[in-house]
Amino acid sequence: MSNVAVVTGAASGMGRACAERFLAEGYSVAALDLTAATIDGALAVTADITDPADVAAAIERTVAELGPLKAVVNAAGVYPPTTLETASTELYRRVFDVNVLGTVLVTQAAAPHLVDGAAVVNFASIDAFVPSPGQLLYCASKAAVVALTRSLALELAPRVRVNALAPGWVDTPGNKATGRMEAALAEVPLGRAATPEEMADLVWFLAGGGGAAYVTGETLTATGGSAFR
Repeated sequence: MSNVAVVTGAASGMGRACAERFLAEGYSVAALDLTAATIDGALAVTADITDPADVAAAIERTVAELGPLKAVVNAAGVYPPTTLETASTELYRRVFDVNVLGTVLVTQAAAPHLVDGAAVVNFASIDAFVPSPGQLLYCASKAAVVALTRSLALELAPRVRVNALAPGWVDTPGNKATGRMEAALAEVPLGRAATPEEMADLVWFLAGGGGAAYVTGETLTATGGSAFR
């Protein structure tokens, strides 16, 4: 029986790249998303990660069809622009429900099914440390993911490791749609955005594929050098 990974936000972008990377490494993969994630070789599971019952059903289906879990990748996220002027209760709940609550619910449902030596990788953002203008609620939500990662690492140790990845600009459809990426890349020392596949490589490393067996509670930043500019 192969190892099993659950990847949220798997319909596109970095989540899809992560699902494809784990498949390439011989894992069985459950690709979770609000809309069907059609990836050759993956089990497509439609789920709203902000709904506890939906999440529980998705994890139970995954375990029933694929087996116990070796990895969970919480890649689903939203990033509508907000400022103090435009922030609202509705936007707050949308951003925090997906980015923070979703991470909690998926990990909570998955935890009883994680085998010894399993790993959880959460998606934070460099915005948790170096806030971008106009991303008030998103920055706060990703800072919460960093703190959540540390707490989960303590709670699930020593059986399960929990780490986070904090990307900078990544060449995804969502980032392109912001209209800010081209100007932002002028300030990136490496002169380009990362590819989703490069971020998937780092997730694979944190999940234990590249020698990270003694790493837990950490957040790995990957920004092309822009974080220290």
